[in-house]
Order: sequence, then structure tokens, then C-alpha cells
Amino acid sequence: MPAAPLHLDTPLFLTSADYSAASRPLWLKLDALQPAGSFKLRGVGRLCQHEVENGAKEIFCASGGNAGIAAAYAGRALGVPVTIVVPQTTSEEVRRSIAATGAAVLVHGSVFDEANAHAVNLAAERKAAYVHPFDHPLLWEGHGTLIDEVVARGAEFDCVVASVGGGGLLAGIVAGLKRNGLDNVPVIAVETEGAASFHASLAADERITLPAITSIANSLGARQVAQHVFDLPRHHPIESVTVTDAEAVAACLKFADAYRILVEPACGAALAVADTHPDLLARFKNPLIEVCGGIGVSLDKLKMWRERLL
Repeated sequence: MPAAPLHLDTPLFLTSADYSAASRPLWLKLDALQPAGSFKLRGVGRLCQHEVENGAKEIFCASGGNAGIAAAYAGRALGVPVTIVVPQTTSEEVRRSIAATGAAVLVHGSVFDEANAHAVNLAAERKAAYVHPFDHPLLWEGHGTLIDEVVARGAEFDCVVASVGGGGLLAGIVAGLKRNGLDNVPVIAVETEGAASFHASLAADERITLPAITSIANSLGARQVAQHVFDLPRHHPIESVTVTDAEAVAACLKFADAYRILVEPACGAALAVADTHPDLLARFKNPLIEVCGGIGVSLDKLKMWRERLL
């Protein structure tokens, strides 16, 4: 029998129609309540399990936060040491959170790309497993379990709204829709301005590498999406939209007030769509929003962002 998954089947509930400017009930899938703080545990846990089942004695991963926490959690559950390589932009608070979850933390490079290259090299030198934070088929398979759970609940939905960083979540959602026979259900892919590599790539019809990430939504800070993700709109209906940092933060605050759950701006981006792009959601009867969570948030940070942006 396959090993039990490391992630939880998270709550799903329906908002009132007056929660947002979209003026319709919204299904909310609460992956902010995963034990590692975000949806990342679904795919990262699946990939870590696979590597350990195939003999891995050690795991390396590069991450600015959420994938690192997920890998650290998975390594602790599976009984193997994990090293997370983070770029210099990763806050001390996040580094401490990763270390407290049980992983060793190395700081390398000024951006994710440099941290990731270092993690790949270290894994090769030590003959350890390397776990990519967003670009691997088993990650996408794991992330797609959120759709499996919604379908198993019998919830009817006609679009999915999700944030996009490197694109692992988007790829997983499309995979989950496909395996549940929902190929025609569109996905609204949301990024913050200043971290919108997917949006820029679609506009240019080629995979763009952003010169820098200027958004506060660090978890969306992949300067380039995976090739598989760039290719997805050719095979599945996907609409790319952006929101501002201020709109993402406002959505985080609104969500915290309504449901007593903190999420980071990368997640707030998806929640913001119902207020910033209400005409877009007005085309649908039952939107599903993936509340992807994130560890890069606190009451103090929300207060600071509110004072700076709102």
C-alpha cells in the first residue's frame, strides 16, 4: 500500500454572497491550515516521500519560505535530514521558522535562482535527493489533491482562482481538474504587480525572466515560471490577471477580520480578485478560491503593510 500522505484534507466552506464585490458565494479551500502553513506540503510532501521510498537518505531544497517549511516538515515526518538553501532576501523570521521545523538552513545568493543552483550542486556532491519547490510532475500530482478533495465533497464549482509564483500550484490544479474530468473548468491565475512573470510571459508569447522582484509578495517571487506552466494555456483555459500589493494586503486584512486566519500577500492576491476584478468572477456562478496560506505573515507585518500601502 502507498504511504499515507503528509498533508491534511483541509476545510472547504462557502462565503456569503455579500463577502465581496463579485456578489456571489465563493468556495474557499483553506490550505492555510496545513500543518506546514501552506498548500506546498501537498506536493513537496509527495515528492519527498517518493525520494525516501527510492532510497534517499538526505534531502536538499531551495526556497524563500513555504516550500522550505514543507520540506522540513516532510523530512521530520520521514526521518531524514533536510537542508534548505534560502536567498539573502529571506527574512530572519522565516529562516528561524524553517530551522525550528527541523531543517538546516543555508543562505546563498541574492535571488532564488542562485539559491536553487547551489542546492542542486550540494545535493549532487552529497549524493542526496534534490527537491524542486515548484517544477516537478510529482509536485503537481500532489498539489492536485486539493481538487480531488473538493470534488469528493460534492462541491460544484465552475472556475478556480489561484495565485501563481513559479507555477507549481497552477500546474497541480490543472492536473487535478484533468483527472476529475473537469478539463473545461477555467483557472484564473493571479500575480501581484512586480512579481508577474507568468503574466509577462503570456503577453510576450515567450518565457520571460523578470529583472527583479519588486512586490512584497515574496512567495510569488520566481523571476521565471516553469516551462510546463508557460505551456499550460495551450491545453487548458487559463486567464492571467494581476493585482497590486495594496489590493493583496487589503484582502489579507479582510480575510483575517472575517475568518480569524492570517495569510500572506501571495495568498491575498487570489482573495483580492473577487473585489478587484468582480466583473471577471461575475461570469461564474460558483468560483473556487484556493486559500494557499503562507508562513511569511504576522500581525506585525500586516500592520506594517497596512500603514505603508493602505
